[in-house]
Amino acid sequence: MKRILALVLCVLVFAGILSGCSTQKKNDKIEIVTTIFPEYDWVREIVGENTDRVNITMLIDSGTDLHSYQPTADDIVKVATCDLFIYVGGESDKWVDDVLKTANNPDMIVIDLVEVLGDKVKEEEVKEGMEADHDEDEEHEDEHEHEHHHDEEEPEFDEHVWLSLKNAVELTEYIAEKIKALDPDKADDYAANTAAYVEKLNALDANYAAAVAAGSVRTLLFGDRFPFRYLVDDYGLDYFAAFVGCSAETEASFETVVFLSNKVDELGLKAIMQIESANGKIAETIKKQTQTKDQTVLTLDSMQSVTAKDVKNGTTYLCVMERNLEVLKEALK
Repeated sequence: MKRILALVLCVLVFAGILSGCSTQKKNDKIEIVTTIFPEYDWVREIVGENTDRVNITMLIDSGTDLHSYQPTADDIVKVATCDLFIYVGGESDKWVDDVLKTANNPDMIVIDLVEVLGDKVKEEEVKEGMEADHDEDEEHEDEHEHEHHHDEEEPEFDEHVWLSLKNAVELTEYIAEKIKALDPDKADDYAANTAAYVEKLNALDANYAAAVAAGSVRTLLFGDRFPFRYLVDDYGLDYFAAFVGCSAETEASFETVVFLSNKVDELGLKAIMQIESANGKIAETIKKQTQTKDQTVLTLDSMQSVTAKDVKNGTTYLCVMERNLEVLKEALK
């Protein structure tokens, strides 16, 4: 209900903006707006030194999770007036549909990552031992009971497509083509930058494959949400987790904790995983329920909390994925 109200408010606010002020571009630069950090960083790599021609904006830059983000009036204006808008395209981005309907740039290029990847996008998976997302289930039953059976037939897709290096290559190359179309005078520069970056992505992908091949275990266990479905599938790993990647749940039931702790014992795992925004409580509780109680709690970064300050301090998509590789090596020992 809260999300629906927020979307309605978003449209009303935007309508007021259009009727009350000008939304024309303030300069002659190509304006590219991205919702999240990985998209932003891919664009930075493609553009390279051509920042005098291209301005890049990352909307979600305060560490707000993609799943809880709602655009401000200023964000809406940025989207409405840009030349290229890039967003993930999952359930969390439903607000985009309404904003684009009222955008005043008829030549705007819009890239929906989920749409670009097509059949490569995976349905959200609920594995054995996972908690259901109770809040969403209750809201669905209370407010949309008449559509319940229809909605059940519609799959929910895993939005975390950027956590696959293979996807990153495909998406970077696709975005590059659109940027070249916007600025053909610098197309050769963008092509060279893209080729160099893709080479780095492919090299890191090969390093991940080598690390998995050298590991002694093939399963990751998360006392947390699990946004890494694309990553584990890329390298043939299995996983167990407390919640699905887009879950709003923060507390695990006793049954879930027991199931996961038993899996740690059964598989002989030396590590329990979590993501960057976790407080560590669930992972530590699972650890305390194991037989040996000596596992290491490790953190993989899903890049859902990257801030503008992090970017300014040098954080890049590649460096985060490189750090994740080192964590993965430790988890697979």
